[in-house]
Amino acid sequence: MTRNAPAGLSGAMTMMFAVAGGLSVANVYYAQPLLAAMAQDFGIGTASIGIVVTVTQIGYALGLIFITPLGDILDRRRLITVQSVLLSVALIAAGLASSAGLFMAAMIAVGLLSVLVQTLIAFAAVLASPVTRGRTVGIVTSGVVIGILCARFVSGVLSDIGGWRSVYLTSAALTLIMAIILHRMLPDHREEQPKPGYGSLLRSIPVLFIEEPVLRQKAGMAFLIFAVFSIFWTSLALPLGAEPHSMSHTAIGLFGLAGVAGALAAGGAGRLADRGLGNRTTGVSLGLLLASWGLIAMLPTSIPALIAGTVLLDLAIQAIHVTNQSAILSIRPEAKSRIIGGYMVFYSAGSASGAIASTAIYAQAGWAGVCFLGSAVSLLALIYWAATLPRRRQRPVEPCQAG
Repeated sequence: MTRNAPAGLSGAMTMMFAVAGGLSVANVYYAQPLLAAMAQDFGIGTASIGIVVTVTQIGYALGLIFITPLGDILDRRRLITVQSVLLSVALIAAGLASSAGLFMAAMIAVGLLSVLVQTLIAFAAVLASPVTRGRTVGIVTSGVVIGILCARFVSGVLSDIGGWRSVYLTSAALTLIMAIILHRMLPDHREEQPKPGYGSLLRSIPVLFIEEPVLRQKAGMAFLIFAVFSIFWTSLALPLGAEPHSMSHTAIGLFGLAGVAGALAAGGAGRLADRGLGNRTTGVSLGLLLASWGLIAMLPTSIPALIAGTVLLDLAIQAIHVTNQSAILSIRPEAKSRIIGGYMVFYSAGSASGAIASTAIYAQAGWAGVCFLGSAVSLLALIYWAATLPRRRQRPVEPCQAG
């Protein structure tokens, strides 16, 4: 039976998108508090264990390029259902992997299929009314970010109870349940414009970057802010799990909950974007991001300062991410999936770069080195924002009249 797309999105449907997005993207981040346990299980050195996050992000980037654009030509409801089922299979493979090679291959597949979250965001933007699109994207993004942050806490708890493999097996079951719910509740929907072939669809993505300066600017910002995000979250488990703290996976995961306060601000950033205040919101948020590292650098002497810095960092990054998405999703209505996919490639590249750089620097320079790296990239993002601000045209000066 065909389900018609609703005019606008109800509050309940918006929350369903937010929950589904959070469950989907959490799979990319479950590994971060578990890196030490994985390193011990597979015999991988501490300096190299960040490769787990990196290969997942590589899979994610491939999914953004080759899977997410399909939302512009296929029925999004069916695409979401198929992705969910295949993601469940990949998670089972990760949980049962018997060697590092098999686990890495499974994590590439997990990243590849977790781009389901981008199909959900694009679908929510399509179904939302134009005047509330920023608010809708903000709410769904809040759910996504809460999923990212709670993933660390949930994976820590499950790992302490049943080992790190139980995290992926539990997620596989939840993802399968989610697939059934989404299939029953989502409306049938495909774009009404003439459909390009798959090859033409992929070739059009770089063309969008050539033709749309806003997309280029926001993509560059995404690379920088998510490099910062990954620098912090990938390496945080290493000092907290070592002396003098020696925290359990559950305790380390609790720091993810501190960042939920930042995620809850994402909806507010969407409302500001709807009012035309996106650039100003981004600038203020970048200032807060840079300031957060002053608090984060106080580890190991002050855990409260670290918590405050965590809240500030996540608030800033998610506010920028929401304003970015609100801006790019308004430029080409017929290409929302390709636009969000292309934009998120830069997100994924930044996350992968930050992950491998942070663990390598931690092995050489400790937490102080990580904080220096995070501060430097945050400052670079602020400079980039200032350099790419749209310039106001000056009014020509009228010549003075002789009296």
